[in-house]
Amino acid sequence: MALDVFIEVSLVIFIAFLISLVMRMLKQPLIIGYILTGILVSPYFLNIVRFEESISTLGHYGVTILLFMVGISLNPGYFKEIGKISVITGLGQIIFTFSIGFLISIFLGYSLIESMYISIALTFSSTIIIMKLISDKGDIDKLYGKISIGFLIVQDIVAMAILVLISAFNVQSGAGELLFLIISKIVLILTAIYLFTKYALSNFISYASKNQEFLFLFSLMWCFTLASVFHLLGFSSEIGALIAGIVLAIFPERYEIASKVRPLRDFFLILFFVVLGVQMTFETSGYFIIPAIILSIFVLFGNPIIVMVLMGAFGYTKKTGFLAGLTVAQISEFSLIIASLGLRNGHLSQEIVSMITIISIMTIAGSSYFITYSERIYSLLPNYLSIFEKKTKISEKDFKNKNTGEIILFGADRTGKNILNVIENSKERFLIVDYNPKIIKDLSKRGYNSIYGDASNLELLNELNFKESKMLISTISDIETDVLLIKTILKSNKNAIIIVIAHKIEDAIKLYEEGASYVIMPHFLGSIHASLMIQKYGLNIEEFLKEKSNHMESLKKSQELFRHTK
Repeated sequence: MALDVFIEVSLVIFIAFLISLVMRMLKQPLIIGYILTGILVSPYFLNIVRFEESISTLGHYGVTILLFMVGISLNPGYFKEIGKISVITGLGQIIFTFSIGFLISIFLGYSLIESMYISIALTFSSTIIIMKLISDKGDIDKLYGKISIGFLIVQDIVAMAILVLISAFNVQSGAGELLFLIISKIVLILTAIYLFTKYALSNFISYASKNQEFLFLFSLMWCFTLASVFHLLGFSSEIGALIAGIVLAIFPERYEIASKVRPLRDFFLILFFVVLGVQMTFETSGYFIIPAIILSIFVLFGNPIIVMVLMGAFGYTKKTGFLAGLTVAQISEFSLIIASLGLRNGHLSQEIVSMITIISIMTIAGSSYFITYSERIYSLLPNYLSIFEKKTKISEKDFKNKNTGEIILFGADRTGKNILNVIENSKERFLIVDYNPKIIKDLSKRGYNSIYGDASNLELLNELNFKESKMLISTISDIETDVLLIKTILKSNKNAIIIVIAHKIEDAIKLYEEGASYVIMPHFLGSIHASLMIQKYGLNIEEFLKEKSNHMESLKKSQELFRHTK
């Protein structure tokens, strides 16, 4: 059977590649290609998938890793910036979407209990879809991206509470007893995580970060361990993975961890979206296609308007409100879970569950286009969106990204020490990236904005925001890494000043040809400096002793700056 599953997955990936190639040529979101692959290999067409449960399990790994990475991106500082608006927008959107969706369902002839289930299903947006699309666009650190992630977390918390309430219908014990048990479990596990993080996790990460492969393995262990613990305690494993990521977000190694885990996430997520397409049903579609279209239109256009109204009321720009609004233009996996629970409890018919599934596919497809081409769509509508904007506005400029700096320094050891001596009084202007966890730990304690990571890792470089930087300095002196840095930086910011180091003349010429603004050559600079001193001081030993004193003072300062990093 294992070989059969292997061949089946291989065939599905091959078909996904072919369809995604067409999507790529047509400049369409790849997610659509994955869902179409699922529909194509389903029993309605090619009937290739025989081990749906096995593939679904692999897809579940992708969801778990995705939410783990969502957590890593949620540095606690984000919540200080956008916590209030995320909570208000999240709860407000839930209330308004539920109310309007309920009235539409009643109008379409559904019963009270059916309308309630349908409106709940319309309320929640897909964290998986949104995070995938926002991440692919590189917008996670933008203001609308932060706010969207915030109110998605609010939605997920409410969705989990609703799942518990629906499940309580079939539980023998009272709802009050069930609620007490759930709260007790949450308090217990969060307390355990807090104590472990405070007294042990930092040492584990410091040790793991000395080896890249071991750091990768540790990250996966932490993710799946917490996910499994939450599952065993009766909660969603995805919530456990999300919390695992949030815990790691406080550590400077978070960027390196994210860059290592991302390819694994992308592979498993392909299978998740394929399974979503496989699970489509079409037998009774004629009975609910019109209601499905009406409700899909409400989700695609009504939900964004609700978010724009709420965010506009709190002073956010029409563009921020519009971009954030588009992220709620679909229903989520929670909606499908809630519908299946309603079917199991005898509250819903199979036709309504199929209708909700159709709505999920239609809205996921539509919102994928909306989010992918959001900037282009917005450029056509700014004048019409002014009604959602106050005169006093909160814009992207009011928020500072932590993964950028006016000056970015790669490598804080050796030559980097001398540079840090000069910038001691202007730390806030700098972002420092280094491969030595001890150096990063020491710099963080001293108040520097610093990130642990390997400059040769393209995934890490893509996490950094070079657009706002004016100067980038690399003291790495590795020709291949420096060439990669130069190409990546110039792709985002052609006006940046780029300073690198080379020890060979041919390397220096190569770096200049690639686009470096200036190449430091330590041996040449040392000999030139000595020649200038001889020319200036002649045979005057007193002047040389003054230079010696100044040099020793500078060396001791560098030594003191990194006394704990060796």
